[in-house]
Amino acid sequence: MSETVTASPASLPSALESRFDADTASKLVELRRALHADPELSWKEERTVEKLTSALAAFGITDVQRVARTGLVARIAGRDRSAPVVAVRGDIDALPITEATGLPFASGNAGVMHACGHDVHATWAVGAARLLAERPAAGDVLVVFQPAEELGEGAREVMASGALSGVRAIFGGHVDRRFEVGQIVAQTGPLAASTDTFHIDIEGAGAHGARPHESRDPVVATAAIITALQTLVSRRLDPAQPGVVTVGVVNAGTAHNIIPDRARISGTIRATSPAARELLTSELRRIAEAQAATYGVTATVTLKGGTPPIVNPEQPVAWAREAVSKVLGSNALVPLGTTNMGGEDFAVYMQSIPGCFMRIGAREPGGKVIAAHSPGYYAAEEALFIGAAVLAEAARVASSALVSR
Repeated sequence: MSETVTASPASLPSALESRFDADTASKLVELRRALHADPELSWKEERTVEKLTSALAAFGITDVQRVARTGLVARIAGRDRSAPVVAVRGDIDALPITEATGLPFASGNAGVMHACGHDVHATWAVGAARLLAERPAAGDVLVVFQPAEELGEGAREVMASGALSGVRAIFGGHVDRRFEVGQIVAQTGPLAASTDTFHIDIEGAGAHGARPHESRDPVVATAAIITALQTLVSRRLDPAQPGVVTVGVVNAGTAHNIIPDRARISGTIRATSPAARELLTSELRRIAEAQAATYGVTATVTLKGGTPPIVNPEQPVAWAREAVSKVLGSNALVPLGTTNMGGEDFAVYMQSIPGCFMRIGAREPGGKVIAAHSPGYYAAEEALFIGAAVLAEAARVASSALVSR
């Protein structure tokens, strides 16, 4: 059972006192708590969108369009409407988890919870819009409220909508309780992994469990395939390249004395570079088919492409780091320190738009590291102010740099 959390009033970090007046800070905290108390799953974020639209309107932001079914894009006018457009993104969906934080604003929706901090992401996107409306960037900034990140589908629909056509740079971030409030990871290179799914259907011939010689046993073949798949990372992938191949589901059989005629295994492949992703997916197919042939069965491999890896490029990272230094000072910048094999569909934007994705500290000083996607997860409220300020400043820095090119 998770510990009950004592929620203290959010305090505005001293470095940000000049950026947020008391009324704005209060409204953002109120919004975050309202979103947390009323979470919605991917593609069902209707009440969430209503709350966000109202919050934007309360700050005088009304140039808002509905995109990607349950998403929003707010356009914040820049000083020069002909200047290059940049974007910032916050995701808005929740997870099918029963909350166990004990927060006074805990989820009131059975089996649904903001266990990954998207309530904070959505709120800091509103905060960034407010800051940009008060002090505009050189060009227009699009603030994206993206649905369905947890399914890895929302970013693709936003891109397909054409709403980000012509955007020259994009910035986003994720709360992270491995880091304290005020610490920011903005670095070049891999920051999140690809998230491909595989299914392997093994077909043999069934028989009585007492007469295995009359069968072509798919269960034994399945065991061999699972074992062989463990060599993909240990023997096929360069040891300097992180990778994961996990079998998460095994299905076969109906009774203890029946050898079935088929089996199925499913799992995930994670990689932090396009080359490693290609190697692991192609080798998985080769190994599965070769092992199946050894046991006289057939293996049919189905691969479902997920999100690509996030690999932050140099220039957008430089803009983000400059923004962090302006907001919090250079000491706020910290290294990731470990490989992140989780996925993030912000990578879809970065296939077409140069961007930087950050990790933003969300652990109160002295607090515990709590795993995301767990019933006890919550993000320190102060992180929403830092995320808003850093994203708004990153947009300003990038916009000015693009104008001067």
